Amino acid sequence: MVNIDELLRAARASLDRVAPADLEDQVNAGAIIVDIRPVEQRERDGDLPGALVVDRNVLEWRLAPSSDTRIVDVAPGQSVIVVCNQGYQSSLAAATLQDLGLAGATDLEGGFEALVTWRRDPG
Repeated sequence: MVNIDELLRAARASLDRVAPADLEDQVNAGAIIVDIRPVEQRERDGDLPGALVVDRNVLEWRLAPSSDTRIVDVAPGQSVIVVCNQGYQSSLAAATLQDLGLAGATDLEGGFEALVTWRRDPG
């Protein structure tokens, strides 16, 4: 049996994680940002402008190239940056998206909380 730390480490090994300071550049280069935070967190902490909001429980079905219920077409090699609250759940989700054929899937280091902190003090 694998423990959660090992699972997270394995998931992150395949990701080219994005630092909060680099998120805007990634968006300008064509990345799709996917916010998987629950509605309660988005209402409490705010939205992520420009992000595609997808509930975590349907993420794979809404993005997988093989899914009949996908809501966006992702070009080969296009970056898909998954954002959760602290950057744990998003790592596991991004690794799963890679397994489903989205080679450019990754996540935001530290999640939404790290982005908010960086925006307050980018130095």
